Amino acid sequence: MSSSAFRTVPTSADVVIIGGGVMGASIAFHLAEANVHNIVVVERDDLGRGSSGKPIGGIRAQFSDPLNIELGNRSLRAYQEFPHRPGADIKLDTVGYLFLLTSEQQAADFETSVGIQNSLGVPSRMIGPAKAQKLCPYITTDGLVAAAYSPTDGHCRPGLVVNGYAQAAARAGVTIATHTAVTGIDIAGGQVVGVRTDQGRIACGTVICAAGAWSAQLGAMAGVSLPVRPVRRQLAFTAPLTPAAPRIPFTIDFSSSAYFHNSDDGLLFGLADPDEKDGFDTTWTPEWLELFRGVARDRAPALADMRTVDGWAGLYEITPDHNALIGRSGELPNFLYAAGFSGHGFLQAPAVGEVVRDLYLEREPFTDISPLSADRFRHGAEIRPEAHVV
Repeated sequence: MSSSAFRTVPTSADVVIIGGGVMGASIAFHLAEANVHNIVVVERDDLGRGSSGKPIGGIRAQFSDPLNIELGNRSLRAYQEFPHRPGADIKLDTVGYLFLLTSEQQAADFETSVGIQNSLGVPSRMIGPAKAQKLCPYITTDGLVAAAYSPTDGHCRPGLVVNGYAQAAARAGVTIATHTAVTGIDIAGGQVVGVRTDQGRIACGTVICAAGAWSAQLGAMAGVSLPVRPVRRQLAFTAPLTPAAPRIPFTIDFSSSAYFHNSDDGLLFGLADPDEKDGFDTTWTPEWLELFRGVARDRAPALADMRTVDGWAGLYEITPDHNALIGRSGELPNFLYAAGFSGHGFLQAPAVGEVVRDLYLEREPFTDISPLSADRFRHGAEIRPEAHVV
């Protein structure tokens, strides 16, 4: 759905969702499925062109705290059922996630996390270096202490997910207004009463901010603090490999955040540059690859010399504790938000769509998401930071 499904922006709506990425599309679908009517999704570009635009999205339930585990695991099940609900092929490949651990402390921390995951129905397990190498023949066991592996994790195509949700939402009557930028939010009597766009004003009953890396600016328009900062992340694709690459897990060197996995007829490489400055720049810089190659020489030597043919840069939406912001504004009760996922938004989007639906309908979500309220930063109640990995 690369263009607006409607020639003009409606002048009124019950719900305006700001952001046409995977989060906005999921929320729109889940609201429409619950018979919420008169919904408008406003997106300044084409759908899925922001943080959701990455070529392959990892999906996993391997986290260190129960809340993120529950969001990840419920979303995994939703992605498995995606061909039936909402009904689209998303190229799901359940190859598992493999975390490579190079210190005894890392191994101890992951063993604790695996115990929590197992108690919540996630079939993750700790394995030794030899088993890890069998799963991913590219890695060397030198310096490897242990690994954590969950066979039900994997990856799929974010663009297909966004379109699958959006098309189902549009069939249910949701207005999807692409190439429509929000220019202001009108407040009266302690409530949001309208959203101004460059295509006209929409009087509305509820606003849901799902604007990803741009959420701080959108929140500021309504006087709501959403502490989200944009940080560029880069990846690269190898040339086609002959012989073909073995089917491997989504493999992550935990110490460096370097990762790699299958991608069509080659491999995809990624790594978070620890010196990357905040900003909205999405220029891909091939020099960044040397950071990845430096890690690969120690952990997966064969990858260090593979020829790459293309690359991509996108934005992570980072919060101070690297956990999401999900909730209802205390100042504006009809302003809801789902943002700041710090690299975990795609893998949690189905579950978050359910949660925001339930917040809108004023019913209890499947899990208590109050710890993810944006108010936690004002009250000094940050969550234990999640590891900053994909």
